[in-house]
Order: sequence, then structure tokens, then C-alpha cells
Amino acid sequence: MNPEVPVLDARGVTMRFGGLTAVDGVDLTVGQGEIVGLIGPNGAGKTTFFNCLTGLYVPTEGEVRLDGTPLPPRPAKVTRAGIARTFQNIRLFANMTALENVIVGRHTRTRAGFLAALGHGPRYRREERESRQRARELLDFVGLGTVSRHLARNLSYGAQRRLEIARALASEPRLLLLDEPTAGMNPQETRETETLVHAVRDQGIAVLVIEHDMRFIMNLCDRVAVLVQGAKLTEGAPAAVQADERVVEAYLGAPDDEPDQDGPAGDGADQDEPDQDEPAQENPKETTA
Repeated sequence: MNPEVPVLDARGVTMRFGGLTAVDGVDLTVGQGEIVGLIGPNGAGKTTFFNCLTGLYVPTEGEVRLDGTPLPPRPAKVTRAGIARTFQNIRLFANMTALENVIVGRHTRTRAGFLAALGHGPRYRREERESRQRARELLDFVGLGTVSRHLARNLSYGAQRRLEIARALASEPRLLLLDEPTAGMNPQETRETETLVHAVRDQGIAVLVIEHDMRFIMNLCDRVAVLVQGAKLTEGAPAAVQADERVVEAYLGAPDDEPDQDGPAGDGADQDEPDQDEPAQENPKETTA
């Protein structure tokens, strides 16, 4: 791979639903081995943008490239090309074991067809053996090796989140998209997730993450982009973005304008008053008396 070519290169991505523009001309790149954060208020278009990257939505305008190659707008082909994701809401197979959930994530990396699977042919058995081995390695990687036989629905909330990451990694991605990976977690689970994401990056996988936990995102990311009302407001180093007044305003709202102490205040301060050096106008009644 050419290190000068970004893993992800989204150009002018726009998504309209009728008269509503959910994503408006967003440009975003993610370099090799980089962790990039995507933040913004609720309804800013972050998850819609993710859906455009992964083929769940076909962008109204714009283009998405992975390693310089345009991506087809179909989820299975996007996954096969090298993008994997987790979801804002956990989407595991609740009645399958942790190991089986991760094996499912290998489906784009196997080639045995229906007949080979039906007859348990040599190719199918080899791929099944390799998938199980890789799934066990990934469960160990995310700290779930001891619960591989447990049903997904019996795992703790934090473990289910990590299982989703393991399943996404099973597809051998070049880029991992994480949609609010720490939502609902306690501080200890959040710290463990931060460590895990850094370990994913150390494996050579680029990461793009949506998150509302500002402490988590600022500690984790190399670069942060901000979406507001579907458009990119700013992008840069975490400290610079955090200090940007426009970002603070997007989250907290603009402060109310304070009345000018020297301006109109409704107390007659600006009404014309007689000049102290000139006599006041005489009362007409007094001059006619």
C-alpha cells in the first residue's frame, strides 16, 4: 500500500432524503495507522455519514475511496474491500456463542460455496478450521477468550461491545468504523475500550470513531472532525478542536447578547436632556400669562 494514499478518502459526500439534507458535502480522510474522531451534536449526520461509507446508503453526491479505489455502494462488497463497522445499538446474534458470533464475521473471507458446505468438503473443512482458530485469537485479543462458549446474550454490556469489535475485526479490515463504542459504559469499561482501540491501531488498522464522550475522544484520537447540521464545521488536533469557540457554541448554544450599558436600556438614558449650559425652554403657559 502507498503510505501517501489515505486509507479512507471521502469527497463531497452528500445525502439527501427528499428535501432534507442529512449530510452536506463532507470531505474526510483517514491515514494509515491513524485514529480519527467524528463528533457533533445529536442529529448532526454522523451515523448517516457512516452509512454512506459502508454502502448502507448510496450518497446523493460525492465519492468514497478506500486505498485510492472507489467503493461500490453495497455493504457486502464494502466489507470485502476492507471496511468493517460496529453499530450504535448492539447487533449481536444473541442466541449464538461468542465464538460463533466472531466466526460469522469471517464470511467475506471464505470461498467455500453452498455445495461444499452441504457436503462438508475438504475446502469447507479447512476454512471452518481456520475461521475457528482466527475467532479464538480475536476473542483473546479483546479479552473474551474465557467466555468463548457463552451465549452473547449472557455477556455483560461491556463484553458485548468488545465482542462486536472482535466480530468486525474478523473480516480483516483496513479501516474500522466504531459508532459510539463507549455508550452506556462505566469509567472502567471506557478506559478498557480506549486501550483496545489503541491496540487495534497498533495492528496497522486505521480507525474512525463516533463518540459523545469528549474525554474519551480527546484522549484517543490523532485528529477530530466536527459535524454540525450535516456539514463539517472544523477539523484538526483534539486540543485545537476542543478550544474552538464554534465547537463550544454548536454543543452549548450561543450566549445571549447582553444589553449594551451605554446603549438603549429602556430607562430613558438616551432621551434628549436640556443642556446644562443653556436655559431650559420656557413654559408656554407662563409666557402668555
